[in-house]
Amino acid sequence: MESEHHGSITVLRIGHRPFRDKRITTHVSLVARAFGADRIVIDEKDELLEENINNVVSRFGGDFKINSGVNWKKYFRDFNGIRLNLSMYGINVDDKIEEIREKTKNRDMIVLVGAEKVPIDAYLIADYNIAIANQPHSEVSALAIFLDRYFNGKELHKNFNGKLNIVPMEHGKMVKYIPDEKEALQILYDNNASDRIIRHVKKVYELAMAISGYTNADRRLVAAGSLLHDIGRTKTNGIDHAVIGAQILRDKNIDDRIINIVEHHTGAGITAAEAKNLGIPEKDYIPETIEEKIVAQADNLVASDRIISLDRVIQNYHEKGLYEAAERIKMLNDELSKICGRDIDEIARDVDDAEKQ
Repeated sequence: MESEHHGSITVLRIGHRPFRDKRITTHVSLVARAFGADRIVIDEKDELLEENINNVVSRFGGDFKINSGVNWKKYFRDFNGIRLNLSMYGINVDDKIEEIREKTKNRDMIVLVGAEKVPIDAYLIADYNIAIANQPHSEVSALAIFLDRYFNGKELHKNFNGKLNIVPMEHGKMVKYIPDEKEALQILYDNNASDRIIRHVKKVYELAMAISGYTNADRRLVAAGSLLHDIGRTKTNGIDHAVIGAQILRDKNIDDRIINIVEHHTGAGITAAEAKNLGIPEKDYIPETIEEKIVAQADNLVASDRIISLDRVIQNYHEKGLYEAAERIKMLNDELSKICGRDIDEIARDVDDAEKQ
């Protein structure tokens, strides 16, 4: 959990016995990840443990790393930073935590967490021997408390930006998720999307992903949002298809950011006043995030499964007397072109040309 104030934090787990300590070392690893460490290094090689932790990271997010099978003494001794050994025989954490924070400003830190018996070398190599109460208890709790003291609780507010995101609730439990491309298409198939819808959303996906490559947009959201933006058309082709599509995804516990992409994708958005006149729930449907804007404009530039020019889009809207909506689409195109540093029409032509080759 690197910041402007602290370097990276490595947890070094020693004394791991793959056939006896699987559960406890797994918990040490999970605590290290959840409470702000950047990586864990384990002395004994354990490929299954690595696989399990990497699976957690792939689902729940973050860039936590795990590596096993290292010479712990050499790794600890040669570490370029502050070396800390967690031990019930050390100095109480509250007596040293401020000093440790000061010493680790712009410096990396390694925290050694042992099993039953920690060799004396660990105590001699360490810059600090720190105790979480001078009493025997779990190394899992010791690591959690130390990291929490070190970060002053700020680690609990870290956004892991995972595929699975837990929604805090007073009662019950809820997990919302970001489907990948394969899962998004499966959701469409499960809702009996027609071939026409599938061809359209795939083309919107191609263009949206191309545009997003020029921005700092979350490409996972752009991918899922572009593929699912017309899921409401499996129920209706009316102006309310975006609202209905958003509800379909809510019922499936899809991430709210994707739901907003779907709900705000019509044209360059619909104002609350327009929504009232159109007979859909009265609220603002104007795209706000960069991901929402990218998908909305990509959809504007795709007719059926063909890419069309902005001029053609504007002309179509003018022919329907939708002058304000046409102006919003042009403004959205200009905004995205400025962000991308390249005209969106040019990006669209590149995608179209690549398809024809």
